[in-house]
Amino acid sequence: MQLIDTHVHVNFDVFQPDLEAVRSRWQQAGVVHLVHSCVEPSEFSSIQALAHRFPEISFAVGLHPLDAEKWNEQTADEIVSLASSDSKVVAIGETGLDFYKADNYEQQRKVFETQLAIAAEVNLPVIIHCREAASDVRKMLQKWKNLKGESVRGVMHCWGGSPEETQWFVDLDFYISFSGTVTFKNAKKIQESAAMVRSDRLLIETDCPFLSPVPKRGERRNEPAYVRYVAEQVARVRGETTEAIATLTTQNACKLFGLTI
Repeated sequence: MQLIDTHVHVNFDVFQPDLEAVRSRWQQAGVVHLVHSCVEPSEFSSIQALAHRFPEISFAVGLHPLDAEKWNEQTADEIVSLASSDSKVVAIGETGLDFYKADNYEQQRKVFETQLAIAAEVNLPVIIHCREAASDVRKMLQKWKNLKGESVRGVMHCWGGSPEETQWFVDLDFYISFSGTVTFKNAKKIQESAAMVRSDRLLIETDCPFLSPVPKRGERRNEPAYVRYVAEQVARVRGETTEAIATLTTQNACKLFGLTI
């Protein structure tokens, strides 16, 4: 059984003491590829180094909405330059909107819009972080499509929206990625969303080191090997086998990110 973890942050300090052991565990768990997301440009060099150290890692470049204030006139150039020069860059992001932890709404929208334009320019998908902002993200994606006459493709990562909100983004042909939150006991809304996503738009992730899934919920550090538990839970809520979900989500990840496994 092969799995792809479509959203990791293994460059974080919490992984540095034993990263080789963490890698051994994800290999043993059947994780054949990882897409490493990015929070801000200061991470570019460390993430790029990891991607070239481990053949099974591809990566994204971008600026997280909670770091929108760090955007400057050089940021766009840095993102475009790396995305255009390194074949291991497979996405722009993570970008998006977070109105749960920050209220700099217009600044976030401006930075998100700019990164959508970059994604279109370099022909890469976007990894979207969306928290308490589904309506705004939807409007911006619809506006972009209508004004530009071209679609921006991508994934709603670590998805926590309602089934209605989920359908909004499936209708925009976005992929929906579920993390360890789908395993949480009271996550009924997320489980309902996981059950109804169109098969060709379903993805899984850990978002490690955050959000350890059940049965590893008590562990402070999540890791890529645990994406198997996400696959198992998604399989349960959809009435399918874990093997079927693994095959499906691996195929979907390869299609979205242009991966060859």
